[in-house]
Amino acid sequence: MIESPPLILAPERTRALAERVASGLGVPLGEVEEREFPDGEHKMRPLSDPRHRDVFVLQSLHGDDRQSPNDKLIRMLFLLGAVRDAGAGRVTAVVPYLCYARKERKTKDRDPVATRYVAGLFEAVGVDAVVGLDVHDLASFQNAYRCANEHLEARELLVVEMAGLLSDECSPVVVSPDAGGFKRAQAFRESLARRLGREVDITFVEKRRSGGLVSGGRTVSGVAGAAVVVVDDLVAGATTLVRAAEGCREGGARRVLAAATHGLFIEDAGKKLAGAPLERLIVTDTIPPTGLDPDFARERLQVASVAPLLAEAIRRLHGGPPAP
Repeated sequence: MIESPPLILAPERTRALAERVASGLGVPLGEVEEREFPDGEHKMRPLSDPRHRDVFVLQSLHGDDRQSPNDKLIRMLFLLGAVRDAGAGRVTAVVPYLCYARKERKTKDRDPVATRYVAGLFEAVGVDAVVGLDVHDLASFQNAYRCANEHLEARELLVVEMAGLLSDECSPVVVSPDAGGFKRAQAFRESLARRLGREVDITFVEKRRSGGLVSGGRTVSGVAGAAVVVVDDLVAGATTLVRAAEGCREGGARRVLAAATHGLFIEDAGKKLAGAPLERLIVTDTIPPTGLDPDFARERLQVASVAPLLAEAIRRLHGGPPAP
């Protein structure tokens, strides 16, 4: 265990979440110089001295209106490298949303395995560990890294929020929007059943994806008259979620709710969600929700913060006592 308090650093685009994490740890957020140059290059420099410190660099690697995932990734790598060169005792990358995690295997000839390449970049700048949160494929994440890696799950945060909306429901049903997410939905079902203290059923929707296009039937069995919860790790373009919600409604569901860790909300996701038969969508703040219809965001979106989860993970990795 490193005796001094952990040093939390973050580039500007993830600073709001990092401030909540630092507050949960009872430490100030470290200072970072982030400079832009006219040709598009940039500089990342820790202003807080990291020498012999246990340093945690936090950055969500999603695209937004100012920086692409590539921009954020390279900034994080440069900051991690600078911290290592400045004599940090230990360096950990905390990545609430990990880019390129959906390209974790070859599906066509000569496909890249981007997850492994990103892992190599983190290792190249000398990180000791990488912390991910609800990555797209856990086995691929664990196998890609040769340095230490930790995986966190936001399931219990989402279950607490969802249970509050289902307290009066006798027999809710958890729905996976595709067969590939069934294990995730099953774990959510078990946690929700424990929280509610009663049985929760489960089913899934057929889905196929090729070349970025989603196809497959929308009929969902076993949901007639029930309150259903569609569970996924990510809402990007929202096509999968909306198709699942429509399938549940066509199958006779009385209420349709959804939960996902990461809300990217890209392209016309806001328009799709606004017209979807969806009573409530719960996401976390790994990504600030943008691009949504204002009425949907105000009336049907619910955001659970992962800051306490990240703070507790950092506390444990640092070697301190758990929060009371």
